[in-house]
Amino acid sequence: MGKILEPHPVKLFIGMLSQDISLIEQLTDDLCNIFGPIDLSSPVLPWEHTRYYEKEMGTGMKRKFVFFITLIPPGEIAGIKIKTIGLEKRYLNESGGRKINLDPGYLDAAKIVLVSTKDFSHRIYLEQGIYGEVTLIFSGKDYHVLPYTFPDYRTSEYQRIFKAARELFKTGMKIYLKPDQ
Repeated sequence: MGKILEPHPVKLFIGMLSQDISLIEQLTDDLCNIFGPIDLSSPVLPWEHTRYYEKEMGTGMKRKFVFFITLIPPGEIAGIKIKTIGLEKRYLNESGGRKINLDPGYLDAAKIVLVSTKDFSHRIYLEQGIYGEVTLIFSGKDYHVLPYTFPDYRTSEYQRIFKAARELFKTGMKIYLKPDQ
């Protein structure tokens, strides 16, 4: 019979997508106030991978990832998605669309998990209307894509960023697992 154990903590990250670089920087500060200090921040990257957000948010999108020092229980990710939806609603354009998209997720040594309000065949229900999906898996020395992995997460540029965050996660886990002295 299997033994039920608490899951190990994971590294929270949030991907931000917007036309407005100053809004991305402002939200970086807001997110730090909510989730704590950041130990890794990607450069602001051009985002031209799909046209999915054009109608709502326009063209010329930019992407930035921030990774938080404090490891979290993975079960908190649905509530974090709810919080980021609330933040997005603070910054709506004149037609009621978002000015910024906040995509929380987490990583551990083996995978990257994203969350969404949209159900699909490869997503599992978590709670509060939030679904989770494993977006990339780590095996050997690299991340590997899955059939449904988003185009931007397939790029070597993103995967380099996530490898650096994975190393920070592994360091954080050494501290987490160290017995109290």
